[in-house]
Amino acid sequence: MGKTKHSGPIPLPGKPDPSLWVSKVPFGLGKVKPKHVRDMMKTAWDNRDNLGYAARILAQGVCDGCALGVSGLRDQTLAGPHLCTTRLNVLRLNTMPAIKPEILHADIAELRKRSSAELRELGRIPYPLIRRRGESRFSRLSWDEALDRIAAKFRAVQPKQTAFYLTSRGITNESYYAGAKVARFIGTNNIDNASRICHSPSKTALKRSVGIGASSCNYKDWIGTDVLVFWGSVAANNQPVSTKYMYAAKRRGTKIIVINPYREPAMDGYWIPSIPESALFGTKLADDFYPVNIGGDIAFMHGIMKVWFEMEAEKPGSAIDHDFVAAHVNGYEALRAKVLEQSWDRLERSSGLSRARIEELAVLLARARSGVFVWSMGLTQHRFGTDNISQVANLALLRGFLGREHCGLMPIRGHSGVQGAGEMGADPFSLPGGDFDEAAERVERQWGFEIPRWQGDIVGVTLENALLPDDHERRLKLYYLSGGNFLETMPDPPFVKQCLEAVELRVHQDIILNTSTLADAREEVIVLPAMTRYEQPGGGTSTSTERMVYFSPEIRGPRIGEARAEWEIYVDLARRVRPAEAERVSFADAAAIRREIAETAPNYDGIQHLRSQGDVFQWGGAWLCEGGVCPTPDGRARLIPVDLPELRKPEGRFTVTTRRGKQFNSMVYKDTDPFNGADRYDILMASVDGAKLGLREGEAIVAYNRHGVFHGRARYVDISPGNIEVHFPEGNVLAPRSVYEPYAGIPEYNFGVVLEKAETFHAHKDTRYAERRIAELELDAE
Repeated sequence: MGKTKHSGPIPLPGKPDPSLWVSKVPFGLGKVKPKHVRDMMKTAWDNRDNLGYAARILAQGVCDGCALGVSGLRDQTLAGPHLCTTRLNVLRLNTMPAIKPEILHADIAELRKRSSAELRELGRIPYPLIRRRGESRFSRLSWDEALDRIAAKFRAVQPKQTAFYLTSRGITNESYYAGAKVARFIGTNNIDNASRICHSPSKTALKRSVGIGASSCNYKDWIGTDVLVFWGSVAANNQPVSTKYMYAAKRRGTKIIVINPYREPAMDGYWIPSIPESALFGTKLADDFYPVNIGGDIAFMHGIMKVWFEMEAEKPGSAIDHDFVAAHVNGYEALRAKVLEQSWDRLERSSGLSRARIEELAVLLARARSGVFVWSMGLTQHRFGTDNISQVANLALLRGFLGREHCGLMPIRGHSGVQGAGEMGADPFSLPGGDFDEAAERVERQWGFEIPRWQGDIVGVTLENALLPDDHERRLKLYYLSGGNFLETMPDPPFVKQCLEAVELRVHQDIILNTSTLADAREEVIVLPAMTRYEQPGGGTSTSTERMVYFSPEIRGPRIGEARAEWEIYVDLARRVRPAEAERVSFADAAAIRREIAETAPNYDGIQHLRSQGDVFQWGGAWLCEGGVCPTPDGRARLIPVDLPELRKPEGRFTVTTRRGKQFNSMVYKDTDPFNGADRYDILMASVDGAKLGLREGEAIVAYNRHGVFHGRARYVDISPGNIEVHFPEGNVLAPRSVYEPYAGIPEYNFGVVLEKAETFHAHKDTRYAERRIAELELDAE
């Protein structure tokens, strides 16, 4: 861990720079782009019944949107106010009133006619609900009745037949910690969180490469680094405030490189609403795009390193930082041998990029004195996601881009809650303060009760366990869900629905209804109303991408019916399951949880002092692995040789990945993407591919494989040929179920499909034809 402290926010340049303007036409008139002023006015209108409360949330609370860590309207990177449409879109979840009783208790068939967006707009859940098997409506329960029923079920089944899941929906560190502790107190290690399907390979890979499980650097390190590389990350779309940091970096001369199959317009140019110059004329962000094939990143990175080793053969020291490698890194010769055995022909075919293009970036990185590598789900959501991230680490280590200013490895988080989840132990592989095996005895002594030693299941396996025989020791019979909507986040939604409905008792602790809440259960569904982070008595904390732990105070305003703080619900439940030992999981208030976190998770020593608006500390210092010293047994990083994944794609097949549009995670806010004008069911593809298929833009087409069928329309974009993109979650029907990355357990969200004109598909949809075509797809690699 580092000793250098974060130096605080810096000012933006005062004078404009016309060379960075996207257009000289004010506000990008005539261009396809977000309408920020209109969106802000809409937010004000949507919150008109609670404008004062909404304003206090924005001014006092820590953002419950992305994990950039904006506290109030300020952060630790740049001086001046910050506000983005993602935060404004989420705002209404905190200010809307309760669902009207006549709607809440309507026939379940009527509620099921609504989409998740329509269910969200109904309002907040006001009190506990139950719907027993065969019942067509939710009935009201008291808190005592609800928790007693749940506790009785926990006592009636075996711990391995129960599970917890915590989403990232504004959940605080206090709630994650209480949930993790209560799960182990009840006796189950089946506890998981939303980062499992987002960034689990990042933590796994960074642990094995450099011994850390979080970003090694800060957003400030973007500003002034020689090169800032976004790998499979569309930060301008998913973390809009980050565009302000990109603007500041550009003003300092930083080159921004984007590696992504699709040339995302948001990364090409962006109108940043909190910077007057950019709000008027836009800002050119990316200096260059490298349209890598979906799944071709490992080959691309092998190519970069192959160029470096060839440069070294001609002139030692021209590409590799030998002093850094000798002092701080193991495995150099093994990696070098693995890289040099790769043929250029295979690297070009797999990556989709020419040798000349690969050499271009390799030379740029070799000449850079500093660099920050940022990535997101474009790298992680693969069956080889951990190897993807290890390759990124290999690049950084060979250049010495670690443990110093303007350098580092950053898995950028998409939600303010996920970084703290695993660090608080809400994970089958971890406990507060460390990995499960290394921390179990220590945490057991601090908690004062025995922690089960069997390996808990990841979320996908947990769901599948609901379909095991009734007498199986891991047959899922009770699933306790804090937020989340698996029908819209997991692959193969019909299969997920089958799993959810096979659970005997399903508990949904949430602030709103969603489509998963309405699914049946074998015995009953119980719904518990939760508070938001801004309602939590005593406030709460969240951890940003850069390891900043922020205090978000309880904010004065209206309260929803019988909603309770999430951590308090867990604790109350635990007392009812094991009343004789209730004092072991009791907390007087949120501050007491923070005091215990400081003792149980050593990195979080300092959280106990957070109690007022604006309080913040950063665990680990400004840079993890400062000076190149890593928290590994020998203090050295490890270069990891990685094999190229087998990416078999028969002639005529396409590789698909999913993308986000105007949405926050699975919560869709607009049917049309403001950056490219695409609708939710548009299939983004290269025009050259469309020409081969005889397609006109806008024509109805079908993408299908043996997992599902997706009906959409062709939309031509600047994307690497042979690759197509569909929106998440609509495209999840094509994703394979039960395919998990072997090291981190992330589901596979990239898959092969056949594309056909809709008229052709429907004309030949008889059984024999379908069987023949689907059988052909068995040749595709999973």
